[in-house]
Amino acid sequence: MTQMASKKWSARRWLRIAAASILLPLVASGCATPKRLPAVPLVSTVHADPGLGNSHIRFMVARESEPFAEEARSSIQKEAAWLASSGHVGPLPPANFLAISGGGDNGAFGSGLLNGWTAAGTRPEFKGVTGVSTGALTAPFAFLGPKYDESLKAVFTSISKKDIFKSRGIRGIFSDGMADTTPLAKLIARYVDRPILDAIAAEYAKGRLLLVGTADLDALEPVIWNMTAIAASKDPRALDLFRNVLRASASIPGAFPPVMFDVEVNGVRHQEMHGDGGTIAQVFLYPPSLNIAALSAAAGVERKRNLYIIRNAKFDPDWADVQRKTLSISARAIGSLTRTQGIGDLYIIYALAQRDGFDFNLTFIPPTFNVAHPEQFDTNYMQQLYAVGYRMAAEGVDWQKFPPGYVAPVSAKK
Repeated sequence: MTQMASKKWSARRWLRIAAASILLPLVASGCATPKRLPAVPLVSTVHADPGLGNSHIRFMVARESEPFAEEARSSIQKEAAWLASSGHVGPLPPANFLAISGGGDNGAFGSGLLNGWTAAGTRPEFKGVTGVSTGALTAPFAFLGPKYDESLKAVFTSISKKDIFKSRGIRGIFSDGMADTTPLAKLIARYVDRPILDAIAAEYAKGRLLLVGTADLDALEPVIWNMTAIAASKDPRALDLFRNVLRASASIPGAFPPVMFDVEVNGVRHQEMHGDGGTIAQVFLYPPSLNIAALSAAAGVERKRNLYIIRNAKFDPDWADVQRKTLSISARAIGSLTRTQGIGDLYIIYALAQRDGFDFNLTFIPPTFNVAHPEQFDTNYMQQLYAVGYRMAAEGVDWQKFPPGYVAPVSAKK
């Protein structure tokens, strides 16, 4: 290297160092870690009050099951009173339940299936609806019934990724998520308004329940939100809380920022960090600690119970030529964990159905669906998947009676 070349190299090197010394602090200062109020101490988790003056707006089911059981008993009493006021005489009619899983933009499958079910003329009214992640976004419309089919279709067929998130680029590394979900918040606000809450509240008075799952990332515990009780609240904060729960349930940790909930413990303000309910369960019915059969027997209730599960995913192996890179390997492993966790959740629900006398019915994305999926929330992909779900239901869903891979004993097949 000549002396002149060496000087030029040295100048360029020091120029880069100087630029870095100026730019890095600017980047770091612009990407400071978001601040928060203190997390709720572990011993106080069940005592944290998110407001609205109703102790039954959510349930910390890993800590205590009795509040959930109280709500279940109350729903039976409300239903019986409503039916009696409508002139119904005799035992309670069959109860239908719907559980909708997570799955990102695969939620288009469940959306199409529900609307195709309407077209078939066989879609029942559901006593209870549960949703997680993308299933949480579907659940309010599924709960309210065919009147909201057009909204359900629009949410999953007329959007793209720009309606869900906005990349933060390198700033995401220093923040609480790689993307900003303000677009998702606006989308939820467009379709979830006070009239929808009023409609949900009216069904709550009849004994129906709408439940959504999130994950408390501080306590690392599941939280089941009673969306019907939130809707029934006349507190002016109820609408924001309802919307924020939906957004939290769909907030994939790391990719999307969590939703912070202001709570109080003994008059002291704290914040809870909530993320995608799918980090704990891809789909749920109710906590295993709640024995519906025993609870119903104690209330003198005998009725047929039907359970329908929409799994917004495939179960067949998804082969790929994985690149020998850290991110590729990690993404592949996480995808595998999500798939197998979802299957495990179905076995838990099947065990509950067997114990508590539910007729188990499961459907999922068929292995024949192989439309290209170039990116998350690709509009064409969602439209094609919606059409598959719609056609399956309109022609009559072939409901599976067992979780995937389960071989039933001969007696159970008769």
